[in-house]
Amino acid sequence: MGEPGVGRGAEPGSAITIGDFQRLDVRVGRVVEVADFPEARRPAWRLRIDLGPELGVRSSSAQITNYTREQLLDRLVLAVVNLPARQVGPFRSEVLTLGTYSEGRVLLVSPDPGARPGDRLG
Repeated sequence: MGEPGVGRGAEPGSAITIGDFQRLDVRVGRVVEVADFPEARRPAWRLRIDLGPELGVRSSSAQITNYTREQLLDRLVLAVVNLPARQVGPFRSEVLTLGTYSEGRVLLVSPDPGARPGDRLG
């Protein structure tokens, strides 16, 4: 979450087809590493997210600095895994970590604690 332009898609309430939605591959992941990202234009963390045995560990740049490293480490998150990777400064962001915007902060979308890395939203 947090690359410029994210969240600025279709107008709220505009219709898409079920096929459009089904093309998104959203998976449960577990944050296994949280690193500083001083090169980012906007404050962000560099995350490594375990997406299960099929997809492995992938990287994500996320503007979620309202969370501490300790709050993020080992946390379950949802991530879109089939978008093209984005180069964010010197870092390659391979997945989009999902969150909502509220009062200028990004709040992570979290699956139920019983979910496992690699589980697919469906």
